[in-house]
Amino acid sequence: MDYYQSLISDNIYHIVHRAVGKELLFIEQENYRFFLERYQKYIAPIADTYAYSLLENHFHFLVQIKPHDELLPLFKKVKLNRIAYDGWQPDFVMQQWSNLLNSYTKSFNKKYQRKGSLFMDYLRRVNVETDAQFCATAFYIHKNAVHHSYCNQMEDWPHCSYIQLRTNSSSIIQKQSLIEWFGGLDRLIQYHQQPIYLKNAVVVE
Repeated sequence: MDYYQSLISDNIYHIVHRAVGKELLFIEQENYRFFLERYQKYIAPIADTYAYSLLENHFHFLVQIKPHDELLPLFKKVKLNRIAYDGWQPDFVMQQWSNLLNSYTKSFNKKYQRKGSLFMDYLRRVNVETDAQFCATAFYIHKNAVHHSYCNQMEDWPHCSYIQLRTNSSSIIQKQSLIEWFGGLDRLIQYHQQPIYLKNAVVVE
């Protein structure tokens, strides 16, 4: 299993990253809000998001990298019309993730008067290749706070995309696309009522 594979256009990935040592990524409510604000700036332009969960010392995202034709104009804009080179696409996508993590770390360090790295060295990812794996991975991400004993039910954890599926509030996730993937909201909810186990998902811990 290659946790460090390139992030390629149109592919779907389960992304996981965590804090170094015993550090916390999120200490207070404002941290969660700010992280998602940075995520909207750096990742939303290069990937569609289907599910996420933010916990104190790590996070999970289920994303699909945008098509090549959508990434190229952004690459030229960010890189000031630099000519695309062989391998630019995965490099550019990884740079956007690095920008997110570096931006958050700088703000976090300044706020809490700390120095040094906040995240581990590698952004871990697994390619999601089947419908069954997609549904199981979304379920696992939504159950993650329960899995780690932060709460008893998914609806109780505010920093997870599951609670946004039945509201009209704006969100970073592609709600309708996720619902359609499960075959409707009722079927999505039914799927999420099963006990915590992983079915066919390949899950990064």
